[in-house]
Amino acid sequence: MGTYKVAIAGLGTRGKTHLKGFLDNNDRFEVIALCDINEKMLSEVSETSGIRRIYTDADSMLAHEKPDVFCFATLPDVRSSMVELAVKHKVKALAFEKPMATSLKEAHYITSLCKENGIKAIVSHQQKYLTSFQKLKSIVDSGEIGAITKIHATTIPWLSQLGTHFMDYMIWINGGGKAKWVLGHVHGKDKLSDHHPSPDYMLGKVQFENGIHAYIECGYLSPSFMKDKFWADNRLTVHGTHGYAWADSDGRWGGFTSATKGDMVIGEGPDWDAQQHLIQTPYLKDLADWLDDDSKVHSCNIETSYHGYEILEGLGLSALEHRLVTLPLLSPESIDVIERMKSELPE
Repeated sequence: MGTYKVAIAGLGTRGKTHLKGFLDNNDRFEVIALCDINEKMLSEVSETSGIRRIYTDADSMLAHEKPDVFCFATLPDVRSSMVELAVKHKVKALAFEKPMATSLKEAHYITSLCKENGIKAIVSHQQKYLTSFQKLKSIVDSGEIGAITKIHATTIPWLSQLGTHFMDYMIWINGGGKAKWVLGHVHGKDKLSDHHPSPDYMLGKVQFENGIHAYIECGYLSPSFMKDKFWADNRLTVHGTHGYAWADSDGRWGGFTSATKGDMVIGEGPDWDAQQHLIQTPYLKDLADWLDDDSKVHSCNIETSYHGYEILEGLGLSALEHRLVTLPLLSPESIDVIERMKSELPE
């Protein structure tokens, strides 16, 4: 097992969570440098973490430190430039936040850069490491619900906040299968100007190549299960030939399966606040394992993340053009669904 040198740019809430995850894996990673444009924040994190090599410019940090892993936790409009720096300075791996881009054009560009330069990149769809989602996966994999027939994901937070997460989890729970076609509807322009730009609501159907039907709802018109916890108001439900099971990101899960003998069984583990920092540890350990062994591909790898992004963009394209959209999308470098929504959706 190797030990990999890490440099981190962006030390806000998520950046600090990434930092904790790397530090908790100190047998696999050594964090050698930190970067942030906020000098006060940078100084505070340096002091509390004991990491003394600090920078306000990511390019300079990478040039001087030459890390194996570059982690950046920035707002969605800062993606391509960071990946270009990773290529320039020949890092082995990238870890960054969702959404992976603000357009399919950018997502395709980033994915291509990583593939062409042999960079192992992961996108933070880390909620699958929550105890509730792991329980759901174990129920599905055990065969208790029989063969999967349908998957349904709902999130009250809008598409680029939690929708990208839950599309990734739909792919994951379906064994990584690819989508064949999509059909979508969108509504509302208010969130298009957010720093995580999205329509206010999206409803979509996805047909996977293995025949599984999947449905996703993102935004304020989605079903609500936890009105007092906006960011955890979500659910992933998997239906099968012998029952169904579900999980949310606040530690709750449920199942009506062949093993529950006619009863609906509900479970509740640690909530999101209790787990959000802890799950970064196994998430990043799996990155180290992938760096050690090419066959241990990370479940949050960039190619899977790109396909999830492509599905969501296809749903948006379907809504704008009132048609079924087949995948993969052709000429992704020319597609910018968010910009089209800004001009084409009604006020």
